[in-house]
Amino acid sequence: MLIGFSVLLLFFTIITIFFAIPTSVLSTLHPDELNTLEKIATTLGIKEFNLRNGDPCSLGTLTMMQQVTSVSNPKMKNAIGCDCSLYNNDTCHITSIDLKTLSLPGILPPELADLRYLQRIELCRNYLSGSIPMEWASMPHLTTISVCANNLSGKLPPGLQNFKNLTSLGIEANQFSGPIPDELGNMTKLEKLQLGSNRFTGSLPDSFAKLINLKDFRISDNNFTGIIPGYIGNWFELRELHISASGLKGPIPAVGRLTKLKKLIITGTTGINYFPNITSNAIKTLTLRNVSLYGLIPSYIWSKPELRTLDLSFNKLTGEIHGVRNTPIYTYLTGNELYGDVESSIFLNDKSNIDLSYNNFSWSSSCKDKSNINTYQSSYLKTNLTELLPCAGSVNCTNYQRFLHINCGGDNIVITNSSQHSKITYQADNYKLSAATNQHFKNWGISNTGVFTDDNEGDSEDQYILSTSLSGDSPDIYKTARRSSLSLVYYAFCLENGAYDVKLHFMEIQFYDEELYKRLGRRIFDVYVQGELFLRDFNIKEEANGALKPIMKEKKAVNVSDHMLEIRLYWAGKGTTLIPQRGNYGPLISAISLCHSLEPRCGAENTEHHTKYPLIVGVTIASVTVILSAMGIYAWKRSRGDKNIIERELRAQGLQTLCFTWRQLQAATNNFDEANKLGEGGFGSVFKGELSDGTIIAVKQLSSKSCQGNREFVNEIGMISGLNHPNLVKLYGCCVEKDHLLLVYEYMENNSLALPLFEKGSLKLDWAARQKICLGIARGLAFLHEGSAMRMVHRDIKTTNVLLDADLNAKISDFGLARLHEAEHSHISTKIAGTIGYMAPEYALWGQLTEKADVYSFGVVAMEIVSGKSNTKQQGNVSLINWALTLQQTGDIMDIVDAMLKGEFNNNEAARMIKVALVCINSSPSLRPTMSEVVQMLEGEMEIPQVMSGPGLYGPNWSISKLKDIDTHGSSSKFGVTDHQTTTVKSSASGSNLYPLYPESMILNSTIEFSSSSL
Repeated sequence: MLIGFSVLLLFFTIITIFFAIPTSVLSTLHPDELNTLEKIATTLGIKEFNLRNGDPCSLGTLTMMQQVTSVSNPKMKNAIGCDCSLYNNDTCHITSIDLKTLSLPGILPPELADLRYLQRIELCRNYLSGSIPMEWASMPHLTTISVCANNLSGKLPPGLQNFKNLTSLGIEANQFSGPIPDELGNMTKLEKLQLGSNRFTGSLPDSFAKLINLKDFRISDNNFTGIIPGYIGNWFELRELHISASGLKGPIPAVGRLTKLKKLIITGTTGINYFPNITSNAIKTLTLRNVSLYGLIPSYIWSKPELRTLDLSFNKLTGEIHGVRNTPIYTYLTGNELYGDVESSIFLNDKSNIDLSYNNFSWSSSCKDKSNINTYQSSYLKTNLTELLPCAGSVNCTNYQRFLHINCGGDNIVITNSSQHSKITYQADNYKLSAATNQHFKNWGISNTGVFTDDNEGDSEDQYILSTSLSGDSPDIYKTARRSSLSLVYYAFCLENGAYDVKLHFMEIQFYDEELYKRLGRRIFDVYVQGELFLRDFNIKEEANGALKPIMKEKKAVNVSDHMLEIRLYWAGKGTTLIPQRGNYGPLISAISLCHSLEPRCGAENTEHHTKYPLIVGVTIASVTVILSAMGIYAWKRSRGDKNIIERELRAQGLQTLCFTWRQLQAATNNFDEANKLGEGGFGSVFKGELSDGTIIAVKQLSSKSCQGNREFVNEIGMISGLNHPNLVKLYGCCVEKDHLLLVYEYMENNSLALPLFEKGSLKLDWAARQKICLGIARGLAFLHEGSAMRMVHRDIKTTNVLLDADLNAKISDFGLARLHEAEHSHISTKIAGTIGYMAPEYALWGQLTEKADVYSFGVVAMEIVSGKSNTKQQGNVSLINWALTLQQTGDIMDIVDAMLKGEFNNNEAARMIKVALVCINSSPSLRPTMSEVVQMLEGEMEIPQVMSGPGLYGPNWSISKLKDIDTHGSSSKFGVTDHQTTTVKSSASGSNLYPLYPESMILNSTIEFSSSSL
C-alpha cells in the first residue's frame, strides 16, 4: 500500500513539473508594457521598431532597423532585462533597458514611467536631447540612470530629489549648465554620481555633505568655483574621486580618512601644496598632476601594494627618490625639480613605464636609453645637446638645418605644389610609442608621456597613432595623426639659429559624423612653443568648423638661439574622455613644418617639366572630340526633361530616404482621388493614401508649374530626411519620376492645430491637451535648433504648420522654408519668406534670421493655444499679441485664457504658458530665451525672466492689415520712401502647410519693396 502511494505521489510530481515547464517558457511581457515599448521606441527615435519577431523578454532585445548613420560597433548594446517570477510565472515585467552606442536621435522618453518594475535605465552614447523627465520619479524600483554621452542640456532639475531610491546617476558628457541644485543633496541613497564634462558653474552645494553613501564621485571638466569641499573627507565609502579641470581649488580634503579609496585623480588646480596623507592600501591610481605640489615625495607611497598608476607630473616636487620597494607600472614624475642618482636603485626596471623628463637627475656617461624609460631633458646639465638626451650616446651636429617637415603618425610623404612646380617631403613619424617614450632621429625627436586608461583599470587599446581611410580633398598629411594622453613633445635639434615660422597642422579624424554620438566628442588641449603658451584650450573641430576639416596654426618669428626648438602639446583634463569609448582624449596633431626666415622656399624642391608636343597635340584633338560629343549628348538629354537634374540634386544631398514609384503612390491614393484630398498648398495638393502594407500616408504633390518648387522640393527632402524626433513630422520618402515630384509623410489623423483652435465644430482641446501640444512644439524646435545633427531655423512656425496625431501629439511640419543655420554667422540675410503675424520683427523688417526668429513665432503660437484666438485676425485693429501685451501691462493676463475652456484649466500652468509666450515675443532677440530654456520654463524647472515689451512691435507703418491690402498680383508699393535703400519681402512656393487650412490668405504672394529708413 505504501509503495503504491509512493508511486502515485511520484507520478503526480512528474506531471506537475511537466506542466510547470511550459508555463515559465511561455511567460510573455505584460500587454500594457508591450504597448508602452512602442511609444518609448518612437520617442527614442528608433526606426522601424518591430514586435513581430518575438517577445522582447524572450529575445532579450528590441528588434529595430539599424540607424542609417550607424556602423558596426562592438560597443553597441541592445538588451532588455525582464523578471518573469511574479504572478505564477505567467507574466514578465521589464526591469532594465540597456540601449548603448546606438546613436538614437530622439529624447529621453517620459513613457518609461509606465514600466512600473523598471530598475535600470542605460542609454549612454546616443544623441538624445532635452532633459531628464520628472515622470521617472514615480517609478518605485528605479535605482540606476545612466545617460552619459548624449546631447542633454539646460539646468539640472531640482526635481531629481524625488528619485528616492536612486543609487546611481550618470550624466557625464552632456550639455547641462548652471549651478548644481541644493536639492540633489537629498538623494541620500546615491552611491555613484558622475557629473563630469558638462558646463556646471557655481560651488558644490553644502547639502552634498549628506551623500555619505557615495562610492564614485566625478566632477571633472566643468566650470565650478570655490574650493574642494571638506565634507568629502567624511564620505567613508568613497572608492573613486575624479576632480580634473573642474574649476575648484585646494586644499585637498582629509582623504586620509578614506580607507577604501581606490582612485584619487585631481589635476589642474592650485592650493594643494602639501602631499596628502594616503592611508588606503587599496589605492590603485593616484594622480596629483599640475596642482602646485612641492616638497618631497613621501617614501610610504612606494610601499602601496596595489598602486598601479602614480602621476605626480608638472608640480614643484624636489629631493631624491628614497624608499622604493615597488615601482608602479605607470610612474610619471615629469616636470618637477627632482634630483639625485636613480641609475643604481631598483626604481628603474624593465617592467614599469617611467617618465623622468624635465627634472635634474644625475646620469653617468654609460647610461643607455630604454624603450620604457623617458629621460628627455632629465639631466641637471642643460648646456648642450648630449644633456638634452643624456642616455642617447654621442649626438653631434655635422651641419645645421633651416627647415623641417614631419608627417605625424604617418610614413614619408611628398606634397606637390603644381602651381609653383615644387614638392616638399614630410619625414615619417610612424614609430610605435609606449606610455613613457623618447625616440630621436637625425635632427629631431619625440617624447611621449601618458597612457590611455578605461574604467576597468586596464589600458585602452594602444592607439598613439590614428588614421582615417575616408576620402576627401585634404592633403595626405591629414590622413594620419599622433596623439597622447598627457604630454606629447616634438623637438628639433641641429637647427641654424635665427627666427623660424612654425606651422602646426591639425584635423579631427576621430570625433566625426560616422555615428551621431561621435559628434559629441570634444578634444581640448594646450600647445606650447619654446616653452611659451601658444594655444590655450584648443579645440580642433571648433576651430576648423567641423571634423575632417584641416586647419593650420602658425606662429611666426620663433627664436632659436641654442640650435633647438620644442613644441609641446599638453592635456589639462578638459574635454570628453568616453567617446567613442572610455579612454579617448588628449592632444592630436597631423603635421609640423619649421621654416627659417632666410629660407623662403622652406626646403621645397623643383619638379621636372619637359614639354611633350606630340602629347599636347593628342590631348588637344581628344579634347575637341569630347566637347563635340558632349554637345550632342546635352541636346539629347535636354529632351528628357528635368528628371535627371532632380535626381542629381537628391544624390548631392546625400539622402537615404526611401524612393517610391509613381505607380505605388497612384495606387495608394486611388489615382489621387479628390475624395482623398486633404488640402491645397503652394506645392500643389496633399492626398491621403494607404500603402500595400496598410501604412497610412500623406502624399504632398509638387506643382509642376513652379520651377522654384523644384528647388524647394530638394531642399525640403534634404532637411527632413536627416531628422527623427517625436515632435517632427516623419518623412517616409519621395518620388521622382518624369515630371512627378512628391513627398511621402506619416499621416496625421487630427490635421493641423489651427482647426481645433479656430474652426467651429472641430475637435475641442481641453487644457491638458493644449499644455501637451505647446510643450511638444517647444521640444521639436529645441531639437531643430540644438539637438539635430544640423542646426537649422524653421522660418515659418504657425498653427497650420503644427499637425496632430491620433493622441494629439504635436508634430512640426513644412521644412520647405528652412535654411541651414551656419554657426559662424551671427545672422543670415536672405529674402524674407514666411507668414505675416508670426514673423519676428527683426526678420520681417531687416531680414535678420536666427533661431530667435523661431522663438518669436513660437511665442505667437503659444499665445494662440492659450487664448484660442488667431493673431492674423484682428479685432478692432488690435492683434492678439498687442492685446496680450496691453493686458500684461495692466496685470490682467489671465483674461487671455480661452473662454471655451469655461474655467477648467490649471491657473499656474496657464499663467506660466502666457508668461513664456510674452518672453518669447520680446522685441529684442537677445532677450528671448532659447528653445531648450523655453522647454524648462514650461516644465517649471526654470524661472521665467520678467521682461516687459510695449505693444506695436512692428511699428505704425508695418501692420498685418496693411500687408493684407497689398496688391497680390505682383504689384509693389512703397511706404514713405526717403532714400534709395530698399528691402525685399518675397514669399516661397512652399510656404503653405502640409494640410493647408488657409492656402492663400495668410501668405505674402507678392514682392513688396519698402524703404529701410522708414521702418
